[in-house]
Order: sequence, then C-alpha cells, then structure tokens
Amino acid sequence: MVPSVAVVGATGAVGEVMRQVLTEHRFPLRTIKFLASARSAGKTIEFQGKKHPVEALRPEAFAGVDIVLSSTPASISREYSPIAAKAGAIVIDNSSAWRMDPEVPLVVPEVNGDVLSRIPKGIVANPNCSTIQMVVALKPLHDLARIKRVVVATYQASSGKGATGLFELDAQLKALGQGQAPPPAKAHAAQLAGNVLPHDWKAGELDYTEEEWKMVHETKKIMGDDTIQVSPTTARVPVRIGHSEAINLEFERPITVEQARTALRQAPGIVLVDDLSKGEVPLALLSAGRDEVFVGRVRRDPTVPHGLNLWVVADNLRKGAATNAVQIAEVLVQRNWLPKR
Repeated sequence: MVPSVAVVGATGAVGEVMRQVLTEHRFPLRTIKFLASARSAGKTIEFQGKKHPVEALRPEAFAGVDIVLSSTPASISREYSPIAAKAGAIVIDNSSAWRMDPEVPLVVPEVNGDVLSRIPKGIVANPNCSTIQMVVALKPLHDLARIKRVVVATYQASSGKGATGLFELDAQLKALGQGQAPPPAKAHAAQLAGNVLPHDWKAGELDYTEEEWKMVHETKKIMGDDTIQVSPTTARVPVRIGHSEAINLEFERPITVEQARTALRQAPGIVLVDDLSKGEVPLALLSAGRDEVFVGRVRRDPTVPHGLNLWVVADNLRKGAATNAVQIAEVLVQRNWLPKR
C-alpha cells in the first residue's frame, strides 16, 4: 500500500526536518499535504521540487489520509489526533500527550517496533528526544546482561525548545560577541549562552523536572521492563543541535567492555565511535544531520559488580523526533500494518 500522508505542524522546526527525512528516505507517497495553524495557512512549502499550500488544521483535512506525522503542542494533539484517527489515519504523534496512555504504543523501531502490530486508538506516540537515543543504546546491552539501573545526565541542545530556542541562543551569542548585553531569556529558563541550565523544563514531583520524569517512565514502557530503575538529571547546554548523554549502567549479569562494544557495533541504528587514544568519540557537532545514535566512551564502572559507562549522542531533531516518526511510518508500510480502507 502506498499511503497518503499529512504532516501536521509542517512549518515548525520538527515539521521542516520531517519533510527532509521523507525525501532522504524516499518514503513512498501517494499524496501529501501540509497542515499548520490558521496563521500559517496560505503559505507555501516546497517539497520534492513542487510547491504545496499550507492548509489550516481542521477535521476535514484528514479525509483520505492514511498516515499523519504530527508535531504540535500536546493540547492540540489531544484535540486533533483522535479526530484524524477516527477519519481512518494512523497518527504518529510527537507530543507528550499520548506517551503514557496504555492503549497507545510508544515506539522506537530499533527497540520495540513489533508493538506496532496493534494500535487500538489509531495513535502511535513518538517518545521524548532524550529517551529515544538512550533506549537505542540500552537495548542491545539489556539483551546481553539485563539492566538493573540507569543513571543518566543529559546535555541537551537549544533546538529542543524549537526554532525560538535557536533564535534566542543565536541572538545571545551575537550580542556577547559584540560586547553587548544579551537579550533577556524567553524561550529558555535563563541565559543559555555561556551557561548550563538544569531547570529548563517545568518542575515535576519530588523536585525532578517533567523532562526527567519522561526519561523514567518512557524508558520502562519502551523497554517493556518496569524493573529498570532510572535516575536522570537533564540540563540544557549552549549547543544548537545534538543531545549528549553520560550514562552509567548497572547490570544483573556479567558483561565485559568488549562484549558491549560488539553488541553496540552490531545493533541497528548505532554507530560505535570509541577510541579515546585517537580522539574518536561521539560529538554533538558531528551528529547533526545524521539519523544514527552515536555511542562511545564505553568503559567499566569498577564501583559495582557489573557496571559500564557510556557517552551517547544524537541529532535531537532527527532521531530524537522527525526521523523516529518517519521510521515508525516505514515499519507500518513495510509490514502492511496500515488499516485497510
């Protein structure tokens, strides 16, 4: 089946990358349309050499659509994703609205793509960007020795706040470079240029941020194992694109560094970059524009019986959002799991 596709939030940062990924992956399309808020309606988008009008997001726009790639605020998704599903589409939703719904699969194809065989509500949730890259790295190691506990510190790019975050960082850097006072922070919690922000998300329970709780709950759901303990600290750093993560793992069974490297090297979606003596390590700058998750600094943690440390990097707009969504759509098409009309 060659699907008809709608991209919702088409004019946003993730929507723009979705268009790029669809083209690069040569995703099969019968038709495509681009939907956005009323203020963006009427604009034109160039896609694969043709200009397409941006349509206003409204219920009638989903008629005849098979796959919806959606990147909107959670409030918009809660309203429109069920409408699109009722119209017969499978909605791949990038917001936080549906991730912990027990009837909505939360999917990273390299980890749990098989759950896409059952989509009760017609909605598939795309996980949080920081969770996606982490579980891609965890999966082959969990299969080897079963992970008991994860301690993770993230170093997340400004683009996690969308285009407004990038504009703000760029303006601050420009002002500082000219010896001027940077403009006040609006997208981020405080000045990001020359700074690190451990509070760039809403506060949640027990003084953890909502971003940190996402990593806790989403990891367990995607990995299909509620016994995995996750202790996260998330921070925003003055990087445009590319989230980095320092991950400490404790396993139930013995696992050597070489066993881990072999498993990571052979796992889908991972590029192992791990030769410290040659300066070969995953870098946020080099992950930009790439779909893979880069893993390195694999080393033993001598403080526990079975422990490893990793450094994991990925493009947060691609694998952390747009690419993962398109990969979910690819699985649905390749395995013929789209609803029959």
